[in-house]
Amino acid sequence: MLEKTYRPQEVEAKWYATWEEAGAFRPDFSRGGEPFCLMMPPPNVTGSLHLGHALDHTLQDLIVRFQRMRGRPTLWQPGTDHAGIATQMMVERKLASEGTSRKAIGREAFLEECWKWKEASEGNILGQLRRLGDSADWSRLRFTMEPDLYWAVTHAFVELHKQGLIYKDKRLVNWDCQLETAVSDLESVPTEVNGKLWHFSYPIEGVAGASITVATTRPETMLGDTAVAVHPDDERYHHLQGKMAILPLVGRKLRIVADTYSDPEKGTGAVKITPAHDFNDFEVGRRHGLAMINIFDTRGQLNEEVPETYRGLDRFEARQRIVNDMEAQGLLLKVESIVHNVPYGDRSNTPIEPYLTDQWYCRADILAEAAIEAIESGQTRFVPKSAENTYFQWMRNIQPWCISRQLWWGHRIPAWYGPDGEIFVAESEEAAQAAAEAHYGKPTPIDRDPDVLDTWFSSGLWPFSTLGWPEETDALKTFYPTSVLVTGFDIIFFWVARMMMQGLQLKHEIPFKDIVMHGLVRDEQGQKMSKTRGNVVDPLAMIDRYGADALRYTILASTALGRDVKFSPQRVEGYRNFMTKLWNAARFLEMNEARLDPAFAPNQLELPLNRWITGGLIEVSALVSSALEDYRVNDAALGLYHFVWNTYCDWYIELAKPTLQGGDGAPKEETRRTSAWVLGQILHLLHPLAPFISEELWADLTKQQGGLLITADWPSLDAGLIDETAKNELDWLVRVVSGIRAARSELTVPASAMLDLKVHGAGPESAARLERNRDVIMTLARLRHIELAEGDMPKRALQVVVDEATLVLPIEGVIDLDAERKRLEKEISKTASEIDKISKKLGNANFLEKAPEDVVEIQRQRQAEASQAQDRLQAALERLI
Repeated sequence: MLEKTYRPQEVEAKWYATWEEAGAFRPDFSRGGEPFCLMMPPPNVTGSLHLGHALDHTLQDLIVRFQRMRGRPTLWQPGTDHAGIATQMMVERKLASEGTSRKAIGREAFLEECWKWKEASEGNILGQLRRLGDSADWSRLRFTMEPDLYWAVTHAFVELHKQGLIYKDKRLVNWDCQLETAVSDLESVPTEVNGKLWHFSYPIEGVAGASITVATTRPETMLGDTAVAVHPDDERYHHLQGKMAILPLVGRKLRIVADTYSDPEKGTGAVKITPAHDFNDFEVGRRHGLAMINIFDTRGQLNEEVPETYRGLDRFEARQRIVNDMEAQGLLLKVESIVHNVPYGDRSNTPIEPYLTDQWYCRADILAEAAIEAIESGQTRFVPKSAENTYFQWMRNIQPWCISRQLWWGHRIPAWYGPDGEIFVAESEEAAQAAAEAHYGKPTPIDRDPDVLDTWFSSGLWPFSTLGWPEETDALKTFYPTSVLVTGFDIIFFWVARMMMQGLQLKHEIPFKDIVMHGLVRDEQGQKMSKTRGNVVDPLAMIDRYGADALRYTILASTALGRDVKFSPQRVEGYRNFMTKLWNAARFLEMNEARLDPAFAPNQLELPLNRWITGGLIEVSALVSSALEDYRVNDAALGLYHFVWNTYCDWYIELAKPTLQGGDGAPKEETRRTSAWVLGQILHLLHPLAPFISEELWADLTKQQGGLLITADWPSLDAGLIDETAKNELDWLVRVVSGIRAARSELTVPASAMLDLKVHGAGPESAARLERNRDVIMTLARLRHIELAEGDMPKRALQVVVDEATLVLPIEGVIDLDAERKRLEKEISKTASEIDKISKKLGNANFLEKAPEDVVEIQRQRQAEASQAQDRLQAALERLI
């Protein structure tokens, strides 16, 4: 017998262990379906479960469980990512707390510390994913730096280098001075800050008293200036083009060049050019053959390229010193306060410095060609399709991909250097040594490149490296190309594009057929979650309080692909109540001896009520199946929710109670078997969304003789069993009772009050239905008497229209009609005033322009809610005829 109260924590732990022990997460080839594979985006080994993970993994688990029940050998490939920068930061902080550093203990000892950290922390995130219900094949767990995957990464680098797609070059990169490494554009976050714009005067060589004014937000970089640029059409500077300016504090001659980069409408129209420390200046420098002088070391301190007085200063300390010195020389003309964007490192949260350095690059423009064509030709499709536009825009303007990082934790670049700088790229040191010996004609010492690869390089191989590539394993032949990728819009460039490019170049096939993109999780007002706002929700706390199924259902019901997800903790409580509602319904049926009958035949039902619920089940089964096939997860979740809560629990069980609790006989037995069979089918449909409670109730319903629900067949129901006659009659009954209940509620008629019902204008069919369902209507609508009526309708009565009939309920003497009318009129006036106030605000262009988007959205929601309330109040007033 089911317990009176559903306790999710007990049920979840029990069933997860059962599934794992039974091997239910592994691909099952015995059912003969087409293989299905989904790659888990590998979480960082330093991570812990947040709502973004919960959204991503709930969607994946839903898809995997659905495909598994459809009989397809299903692989959800799990794994974790070494997360180069993030892990190195965590370990360096740990060492600092112990009074040491990575440089103090050396590379090998530091890597040992990283491996210890990985072993200690990896289990945390994986355990949390299990609590969410992830049904991944944990027996195949991979890690991006395990030996097989390390070998795959090395092989990929060597192959791409052989093809001329990987090369070394001196270019500007985004440099993180705290982490002392290059970072990608995607890891450089534009951050709005309050700053200054300093206007400096640069003297003109050989022209007494002449100068040119430049403006900069970074005075420290002026020590690396090698030119001043003016627009070729700017008449103010025609006489200076080709002349030399003198760089103050340094004395270096700066050529005044004509270049369209300079904007005559911006500032003074003259721009200082620092090719080694600004991306735009770098391109100007290349066009004009300018010197590129790097004035910083890896920590952002000024180096030997600057006058001695500034050497060793931190870049921001140097900034203030230079401003002071320029002011002392009378060369600081003006200082403006401005708000501008400064790039910050997403890990270190410190300003990024454009920095000229040697790095390894990948020819992303070449790799992008096939990746673009794969989407254009339909080999791979985005869901929603609108994501294509973002993908194309980035891929068609892609820049060289800097793949080297100045870290110690990661895949070390397989390149060695001879004494003259000759580079030998090979899959092992032995192979590199042999190549060096052949090159030099004798044994020659070589040194390995100290850098490691960008984490996204190894992650880009994930769809096939995890399956055994570069070997042609059985797993690779069976599951590649994979079926679906589920991920967020925020890593479409970080990860999705990398996998597309590397999969097509190295495996010569698309990595996946569908790319399902979801948005970010925001709070219920649409605001981004942050600790500062205090609106961060811990998914584990939600699971502890309400259960994993309630959290999962909330996420799925809130997720429309292509849009951000508005998450409300109150909705989790609501879906916990949904689980409780289903539990109570199952317990009620069990108490009334409703049980599954293997010989049950839904095509032989006699009672309209049972034919009605069977038809409703068939309709919702088709809806859920279609929605899941198209990744419309919210449609599946909400459609099933309304059927279970409203149709099955509130109406069917309520209407079946007299039969179930009455005397023995064929109707009672048929209703017992029907109610149990429908519940069983509901549990099948529910399982991918709410796996724990569905498995528990299935075990109870079948007395643990029905096998595991996780590996059961997905419902396949005959649409021919939908009985339109039963459907129309029972739907009519529901509309009648619902209409009367709503009218009573709107006018606050006491629940204890028994009313009379007079039915006007009923046709023959409605009259017949009324007669057949008289007792049920009287009980559920709390009526004392029902009669078919003719002539004038009584005054001061409720009215409900159902089809051609008007249901009239006299209420004079039951409630104070005059007081009720005044109450409604007052509420309508109050609501109208609120709507007018909000409408004026939303009609104010100044408000719409200046107010944050989430504030505007809240006002629109309030307007919609107030309008709906006004409609309900007006309808209630109109009932008082």
